[in-house]
This record gives sequence, structure tokens and C-alpha cells, in this order.
Amino acid sequence: MAETDQDDLMSIIENESCEKIPDTLPMMPVRDIVIFTDMLLPLFVGREKSVRAVEESVKKDNFLLLATQKNLSSENPKANEIYKFGTVAQILRMLKLPDGRVKVLVRGVARARIVKYMGSKSFYRVKIETISEEPVKKINLKIEALMRNVRDYLEKILALRGELSDNVGSMLENIIDPGKLADLVASSLRLKIEESQTLLELTDPVKRLTKVNDLLSREVKLSAIQAKIQSDVGDEISKSQRNYFLREQARAIHKELGEHDEKAEEVKDYKKKIKNAMLSKEAENEAVKQLKRLGQMHPDSAEVSIVRTYLDWLVELPWSKASKDLINIKIAKKALNKDHYALDKVKDRILEYLSVRKLNPKMKGPILCFTGPPGVGKTSLGRAIAGAMKRKFVRISLGGIRDEAEIRGHRRTYIGSLPGRILQSLKQCGVNNPVFMMDEIDKIGSDFRGDPSSALLEALDPEQNFTFSDHYLNLPFDLSNVIFILTANLTDTIPSALLDRMEVIRLSGYTEEEKKIIAETYLFPRQIKENGLKIKTISISQGALLQVITEYTSEAGLRNLERKLGSICRKVARKIAEGEEGPFKITKNNLQKFLGVPKYFPEMDQENSQIGLSTGLAWTQVGGEVLYVEASLIKGKGELIITGQLGEIMQESARAAMSYARTHLASFGVKENVFENLDVHIHVPAGAIPKDGPSAGIAMATALISALTNKPVNKDVAMTGEITLRGRVLPIGGLKEKALGALRGGIRTIIIPEKNKMDLAEITMNVKRKIKFVPVKNMDEVLAIAIEGLKSGKTRRKKG
Repeated sequence: MAETDQDDLMSIIENESCEKIPDTLPMMPVRDIVIFTDMLLPLFVGREKSVRAVEESVKKDNFLLLATQKNLSSENPKANEIYKFGTVAQILRMLKLPDGRVKVLVRGVARARIVKYMGSKSFYRVKIETISEEPVKKINLKIEALMRNVRDYLEKILALRGELSDNVGSMLENIIDPGKLADLVASSLRLKIEESQTLLELTDPVKRLTKVNDLLSREVKLSAIQAKIQSDVGDEISKSQRNYFLREQARAIHKELGEHDEKAEEVKDYKKKIKNAMLSKEAENEAVKQLKRLGQMHPDSAEVSIVRTYLDWLVELPWSKASKDLINIKIAKKALNKDHYALDKVKDRILEYLSVRKLNPKMKGPILCFTGPPGVGKTSLGRAIAGAMKRKFVRISLGGIRDEAEIRGHRRTYIGSLPGRILQSLKQCGVNNPVFMMDEIDKIGSDFRGDPSSALLEALDPEQNFTFSDHYLNLPFDLSNVIFILTANLTDTIPSALLDRMEVIRLSGYTEEEKKIIAETYLFPRQIKENGLKIKTISISQGALLQVITEYTSEAGLRNLERKLGSICRKVARKIAEGEEGPFKITKNNLQKFLGVPKYFPEMDQENSQIGLSTGLAWTQVGGEVLYVEASLIKGKGELIITGQLGEIMQESARAAMSYARTHLASFGVKENVFENLDVHIHVPAGAIPKDGPSAGIAMATALISALTNKPVNKDVAMTGEITLRGRVLPIGGLKEKALGALRGGIRTIIIPEKNKMDLAEITMNVKRKIKFVPVKNMDEVLAIAIEGLKSGKTRRKKG
């Protein structure tokens, strides 16, 4: 049966090779291979276009152009991604497979060049030009020597690979045509696609054979080096096995002599550590299992260090080690008041938390999240909680973390893998119940390596963290005894699922008087000590200190204030080091000698009330700030121009303010056709800082109406509130922060939405004494207060 099939196949080849090759053929791009003439090979066809090209070829004359694609990964190569030179092949047999693919047996017939692409929608159809090979008129001694050299090289390569047989040698001797010999050898070598394509495009048989000879020379050298490497590896393996048996024999001899065995000592030491570590049941079983593996491993095995490191982590983690709580509420209150001035509500909440902990030590308490501007004391409050409970304090910063493995750890399959930062910190502190502070929770990122904030859900949730699973340990670890405290500047960027597990405690910032007391009581004495000075050597007057707060810093917290005080102390320290004698007194008169020219003049930002300039209030991650809104009328066609890097919400507020103003033009005494020849330009400095939020709506409307009516806006009045098309003033957030920002900016009157009156309870009496808060319901009330001499729309309608 096999002989009959072979005879049939040979008859097909003889009959079809006599047929003339058409000028237009279906073309099938191939990858990983270049087809040469007289090359017989099976191909598995899976791409839809290629299958249709094969089917079209079988329907007609069984001829098909096979051209190699340049980009091997391309599933649908374009014309410029396919080589111009290919091989016309005959399809000798075709078999359709159950998975939709096609298996074909093809034979290279002739070289051909693609002249033109006739179609590419269903399959590639190309117009070709067959390339005739230049005949070798006479085989001289040089060509004969070249052919013999090629045969010898190929036999050497096949011998090195273990593929040489008598049939191969006789077949090579029977080929007397240089071109056919070159094609046969090229198809047998493991050449790069570019090298094979170069050979295909060489039409001179002698040049092609010469190129093959050069490639064979290189391949012989590579095959010899490869054979040597394999031999060396085999020798190394044999040597390692021999050394292993010798070590085992030496161990047996040492055992008989009663001498020291290092491996047995190591295993014994680990058993002792496992027993003393008081592991959980699952961890102990895993440790015993890994220790058994370690004892059976070859000492030189690469995995020995991995198992040893894993065992070290298991026995060094505080599975059952905990510090004892000593909670005294009176002492805790005294410690909080000693280290933190003001922040009464925050300190009350902390004392409540400690009180419940004292009464119910096993309670699943909330995860506290301190939110506020930089420098208001969030981290130091966490340290104070740890001191009040007599617990160890651990702190990590999560800012910029993008890899989930930083929280959950790396799997042990990676080289250099480690547990996550939570377990690393617990190992360093040595107990399983510290006060664990995670700073900058709002600055966690995420990318292709995972989402760290999602990984934190399991660690922070009291209902889940008693079985926290780290990828490195792959064992449950109890985190329920840990008190987690988080800090953030803003809650907007914290994922809602994570925020839901926290109790947010806001720290708004400090007033000027609070900063002055804190500087006198804490900051200045600390800087005196850190800079090697004495209390008697340096002093600062209250006026100078207040000037440092108001004219050299502008912040909700205290960091820049402490830096300025530190700068003063350093300059005094230098004077003393240069031989000057004290004491040195810092006053308003000599402050500039130490700190230079003042940087902030809040009261002078707006010296006079101006037309088209209103004062708004913003809430940023560094506290509240004053925000100026400018409006100007310019010649145009009634368009609204918005500048100042405003976000979408602020742009919508500007459009709402514009619509409100256009609706009420008559009530302001402005002609209704005023916008026919005027454009409105609203600008919010500074233009380099992105801004967004709805609370600037009434400030934009006030500035615009001031420009339309040509009446100035009171410079001492700031405002915050969202505006609607009907002129209603809607509530906003961050009122306390905005009030502190207004106070720093020298504002004495703030217009707020009526529904924000309840938020005034959170503002201290000291701020309320200095700032007048005016609740309003609609824009008529805002304009009556803010724009001097403007009669509201309601008043005009009543008089009419």
C-alpha cells in the first residue's frame, strides 16, 4: 500500500511539473521558513486568507506562490511586509483537518518575483515573473572543488548532530548541478530568514553555491562549539554526582566516628527555632515540611538557599509575640496635650478610642485615617497613640507604590522574593500588635503589576485580616491585633471600597494665634536644642514671631514655620561659632537680616476694590487658599472665553454664571442686547496651576455682574458657593479650611451658602471673632453684600 502511494505521488510530480506556470497566481505568505526549488515539505495552513488561497489553487492548476513575510508575529501581513521574491510551488496533496486548518504537501518548482498585487480582500492574488536560473555551461575544476567542499561541510555538520547516514552521502554525490546542490544544502541548514532569502534571490548557481559554502563554514564552527559545550555539561553533571556520593560517604564515616555533621546540626538548629517560635498550626506544619526537604537536598543545590531563607522568615516572624497594653486615659490625655496644641476634637476621638480599647481589649476597632494638609501633626498623633498604649510604633510610606507585591509580597518562584512591607515591618518590630501607621494612603498608584489599594482591603478590614495571606509565606497570618492608622492629604483619590473601611478624622490646620503658641512652646525650643544653642543665648519677640508666621510662611501646617525658625537658629549658631557673644534677640527690626525680604503680603494682594475682580475661596491638599476671579468685557460677538487652567466643573460654573447674568440683565439696569457686540473673558490666576470644583460659581457670577454694571466688588468680602441657573446658592465642602485660608489672606467677611451654617460649629471662636460669616440663599443676597451700590433684582421689582 505504501509503495502504491509513493508511485502515485511520483506520477503526480512528473505530470504537474510539465505544466506551464500561469502569470497570475494565488499567493500565501509563510513565516519561519523560506521555500527553495525542489524542496518537498508539508505545511499546516490556519489563516483564513491562506486557506482560501490554497483552495483557489486546488480548483485551478495546483500552482501557488509561497513568499516569506518579514514580521513573523504579524497575523495579517500587508504587501510591504512580504518579500518580493518567492517560490512557485505545486500542491501535491491537500487534507482538511477537523479544526478548520488545512494540511498540504508542496514542492518548490521555480523562483518568481512579485510584479503586482492584483487583489488582497479574500486572499492575495499576484502577477508574477518567473526567474530563470543562469545555466552553468561547464563544470570546471574550481566549481567541482567548491561542490566537493560543500558536500564535506554538510557531512561534518550532520555527523556532529548525529544525523549522518549512508543514504545522505550517496544522495549528495548524485547531485551534479551546482544550483540544485546549493538549494538542497540551504534547505537543510538552520539559517536566519534574511540569510535564506538572500540565497533565494541569487540566480547565479555558482555565486549561490559560494555563499552556501561560506555559511557552511560558519555552521561547522558553531556545531563544533555546541558539541563541546554539551560534552562539558555532561562531564560537570558526572562530577557533581561523584561529589555527592563522596559527601554522603564522608557523612556516614563522620557518623560512625561520632564527629560533627554540619547539615545535621543545621537541621537540629532549625527544629529548635521552630519549637521556640510558637507558630500557628498551619505554619508549623509547613515549616516541618520545608525542613524535611532541606535535609534531603544536595548542599550545592540552588534551591537550598531559597528554602533556608523561607525557614528564617517563618521562625523570625512574631506569630505569638505581643506587647502588653498599659492604657491610662489620664496619662494619655496629658501626653496628647503636651505634644499637641489645639486639635481638641481629634484628641477627644483618640481618647474615646483608647477608652474602648481599655474596656474591651479584643474589640475589632475602626481603622483611623487622619486627613489634612501637610505639617498639621498627623504622623506625630499616631506616635502619641502608641506611646499612650505602651505599644511599639511602626511607620511605612505608601506614596508612589504601584506594585501589589509591596503589600502582599512576591511569590517564591522569583529570585530575591520577599514578603510584603507589612510582614517585613512586623518582623523588624518583633511583636504582632504594634501601632502601624501607613502614610500617604491617597498617593498609591496602580499599573500592570496590580492594584496595591485593593491588596490593602484584606489587611485593613477587621473582618478579614485575621487570616491575611502573604504571597511569599502562602500561610494565614493574624493581623487583627495590629492597630492600623492611615494618613492622607485628600480623600478624593482614595478608592471608595478602601475609604469605606476607615473612620476619617480631619485635621484642618492652625490659626495664626495657635501657630504662635505652638512655635513658642514646641518649635522654637526644639530648634534651639537641635542647633546646639541654649535658651539664654537666643530669644524672639512675639511681634517678630507673628511676622514670621504671616509674611514668611503661608500654610495650614507648621513645616515651613519650623524651617524658618531653624534658619534663624543656624545663623545665630554661625555668629557664635565665629566668636560673637550673645545674647541674640530677634525683633521685627532685625528679622530681615536673618530671613531676608518677606515673601507674602496677604493684605496687599488687593489694595482697592476693583471692577470685575471678586475674591473666592479654594480648598487644596495643603489647606484653604484665597482665589481671585477676574472678568472683562471685550469687543466681540457674545462668546465666553475661560482661561486659567480650569477643570470641567469650574468651566460649567462659569457658563452657569454667564447664563444667570444674561437672564437678569434688566434687573441690573443693563441693556439686553449688550452681548451682541461684546465677549466675556473670565480668568482665574495663577494660570500655571490646574483648578477645579463647583464652589467658585458665585465668585464668577459676582465678577461678571460687576463688569457689566461697572461697579466694584468689595475687596474685604470673600465668597464660596455653587451657583444654579435660577441663582440659588448651593452648599460646598471644606468650609473650615477655607475660613483659615481667608484669615491668612486678611479677609474679614465671608459669604457662605445657607445650608453650610451647621459647619460653623466646627470653626473655633477665635476665627469667628475675626471673620464675619454671612449665610445666603440666592445671588441677590450675594450681590447686595459684595457689589457696592448695586440694587438687587428683587428690590427693583418691588419698587416698580
